[in-house]
Amino acid sequence: MTRGRLPLLPTLVVLAAVATMIALGVWQLQRAEWKGALLDRYRQAQAMSSEVEWPGPADYERALYRHARINCTRVLGIDSVAGRSQAGAAGWAHVARCLHDGPGVADVAMGWSRDPVPPEWSGGEVGGFIGPYGRVVRLVAAPPQAGLEQLAAPDPNDLPNNHVAYAFQWFFFALTALVIYWLALRRKWRDSGNA
Repeated sequence: MTRGRLPLLPTLVVLAAVATMIALGVWQLQRAEWKGALLDRYRQAQAMSSEVEWPGPADYERALYRHARINCTRVLGIDSVAGRSQAGAAGWAHVARCLHDGPGVADVAMGWSRDPVPPEWSGGEVGGFIGPYGRVVRLVAAPPQAGLEQLAAPDPNDLPNNHVAYAFQWFFFALTALVIYWLALRRKWRDSGNA
């Protein structure tokens, strides 16, 4: 086998791609460290017994998994979404959209049932845990309201922390790109030696 010179442009492209993949892998490792610290903070918040005020959008992250209390002065509507009971049974979480004493509206997960039909509920003072709800937060009522059963409390362990797996994927992609490029070069050199 005769070794020729490395083709400049393809080699630069492959090395740039490999460097990018390695940088993405390192970034995912940094994200894993950040997410681990965030989950630890959420677990500590779960253990706190003091209540926080209902958060505005800028304070959602700091309020997650803390105790809170609101006075639902007016129920704007009730939705039924998939949910789990405290005992782990699948069913329906009934979430009321409430006007309250603070600014804006608050989503209150009143409780759990096997029936998707929302219960009647006229509001009032309700306490519970602040949990994620899409891009906003909701109050998971504890105790439940409107004769419903207790919903599973929000749990930070439900948040994925798969950044280490993503990092290894990027490192594997980088290694694969190098191996494929090396095999292509060997074949090119072998073919040019036979010509």
